[in-house]
Amino acid sequence: MRTLTILTLVTVGWLSGFTQAGAHCEIPCGIYGDDARFTAIFEDLTTIEKSMNQINTLSSDPGTNANQLVRWVNNKETHADRIRDVVAQYFLAQRVKAPAEGDAEAAQAYHRKLTLLHQMIQAAMKCKQTVDVVNVKKLHDAAHAFLELYQK
Repeated sequence: MRTLTILTLVTVGWLSGFTQAGAHCEIPCGIYGDDARFTAIFEDLTTIEKSMNQINTLSSDPGTNANQLVRWVNNKETHADRIRDVVAQYFLAQRVKAPAEGDAEAAQAYHRKLTLLHQMIQAAMKCKQTVDVVNVKKLHDAAHAFLELYQK
C-alpha cells in the first residue's frame, strides 16, 4: 500500500507539471545555508550577463542564429527567475525577520534589507525584459549591498 501511495504522489506531481522544488521547501529543516544561496545568486548573475552578451552577439544574424538566440533568452530568464525565487522564498519569507518593537536601529536595518531585496527583484525583472547589462550591474550591486548588511 505504501508503494502505491508513493507512486500515486509521484504520478500526480508529474502530471501537474511538478518537476523540481523551488528555492527552498519552506520547512524549517536547516539544510539550506545562507552562503550557498549567495553563491547561487552570484552564479546566476554571471550566467545572466553571459546570456545577454551572447544574445547581443547572435542578434547580428538572427535568421541563422534563431535557435541559439532562443536558448540564450530562455537561459537568461531561468536564472533571473531563480534569483527572484531565492529572494522571495528564502530571504523574504524565512530569513529576514522583523525587528523587536521599539528597536529603532534594528528597524532601520530591517527596512534597508527589504529595500535591497525589492531592488534585487526589480533588477531581475529588468534582466528578463532586456539585454542591457546595466541591469545586471544594478542587480549585482544590490546583491552585494544586501550580503554586506545581512552578514552584520
